[in-house]
Amino acid sequence: MMNKPKFHIFVCTSSRANGQQKGYCHTKGGVELVAKFMEEIEERDLGGEVFVNNTGCFGICEQGPVVVIYPGGTWYKGVTPDDVETIMEEHIEGGNIVERLAL
Repeated sequence: MMNKPKFHIFVCTSSRANGQQKGYCHTKGGVELVAKFMEEIEERDLGGEVFVNNTGCFGICEQGPVVVIYPGGTWYKGVTPDDVETIMEEHIEGGNIVERLAL
C-alpha cells in the first residue's frame, strides 16, 4: 500500500482535457516549476511526504503560474522557479503561508 503524502502540490501547466496545452502557465514556466519542485523535494529528502503533479488550467491565467498546495488549499500566484525554494522552506517545512505569493 502506498503512503499518502502530507502535502500535495499542484502546478498549473495549462494541460487541457484533450491533451493540448493552452493558456499561460506553460508559457510562463509552469513545466519548469514542476521540475524545480521535484528537485527540491528530492534534495530535502521529502519524497515520501510531498507529491507534486502538473495540473490543468485553474481559469485565472492572468495570475499564473498558479500553484495549489493541500492540505489547506493554499493558492499561490505568479510563482517563478526562484520562489520554489521559499515555498518549500516556509510552507512545506515551516508550516507558514508565503503571503507575498498568496492568492
